[in-house]
Amino acid sequence: MTVARPKGFEAQSCHFWHSRKRARRRGNLVARPMFALFMPTRTDSKLRLRRKSRTPDWQSLLYRVLFALGLIGIAVGVHWFDRDGLRDNVDGHISFLDVLYFTMITITTVGFGDITPVTPAARAFDTFVVTPIRIFVWIIFLGTAYDFMFKRVWNKWRMSMIQKTLSDHIVIAGFGRSGESAMHELSARGVPSEQIVVVEVSETRLDEARECGTTVLLGDATRDQVMKAVQIDRAKTLIVAVGRDDTAVLVTLTARRMAPKLAISAVILSPDNEALAHQAGADTVINPTSLAGLLLAGSTAGAHLADYVGDLVTHGGAALAERPVQAEEIGRPLSAIETGLGVRIYRGGAAFCFSDPQASALEAGDQIIEVLPDTR
Repeated sequence: MTVARPKGFEAQSCHFWHSRKRARRRGNLVARPMFALFMPTRTDSKLRLRRKSRTPDWQSLLYRVLFALGLIGIAVGVHWFDRDGLRDNVDGHISFLDVLYFTMITITTVGFGDITPVTPAARAFDTFVVTPIRIFVWIIFLGTAYDFMFKRVWNKWRMSMIQKTLSDHIVIAGFGRSGESAMHELSARGVPSEQIVVVEVSETRLDEARECGTTVLLGDATRDQVMKAVQIDRAKTLIVAVGRDDTAVLVTLTARRMAPKLAISAVILSPDNEALAHQAGADTVINPTSLAGLLLAGSTAGAHLADYVGDLVTHGGAALAERPVQAEEIGRPLSAIETGLGVRIYRGGAAFCFSDPQASALEAGDQIIEVLPDTR
């Protein structure tokens, strides 16, 4: 299949649909580097949420238990050293076991009354130290129960309800740098977070996606049951950004078999695997290495070329859009469309530039690529 392409940097790079803005300062706002999709960088508050460090669940639980035991240990130690201020109404003797027993029933607010503080110092300690310890311990226990039981049960039930009603949504398989950048760009374009579903095998990355308000699913996107859970047959688009070419091809195959009409965009790292991804069913294949090379080469012809390409595909500036030809536009040249600046048409599987003879008269079934006005 022969594709007619105009000469020049912009024409060579416009078939890549995902790039970022070149770094620049506008007042106090620092825009993201254009290659932020492919390179680890600092992020600004406009385009990405600040990534939070997360302690593993078992470690968080251990910290809480140790803190509670530490508070109880303080109360036991002071009660032991001031055991003369306690009275045992059973045998009159205060042992260490009695001290431990008295401390625990006091902190848990049971208070049977068989051991009581009798001196002013013991009563003052119970009033001003043991009571705050009791409150802190209860807060720790209640917070732990909420985090590890009620919150997870609620989130699981909520996500299951959302998944049942999903329709015309966007699924992102993989939440690495590429997947996260895609999610934030979709949010910037006005896609509701509830309409974005993230599938990831890493719990840590999944928690980061959950903090952004998206629907999440822990699982392997190559598995049929996972794709069924995200209602892939009712989805609008699948973005495959799993970080491995073999896995990306397998995810694409799985999704295409289950949803023949689904639009699939895949990130492929090796040029040798691009054809395989297309054969597997991907409609759009993006190679970050090739894209970065084109942008770098184009930047040698002008300092603003890469910046302009970034504006075309990033929300907030001039934007590229694709749409079918309208009935009233048939027969008119591409340059005469009124919705934007027409730069390319797709007809019968071939691409034609605005300067090609085929663009002199639009035909039914044409797909138009146009540059929409700058909305900033």
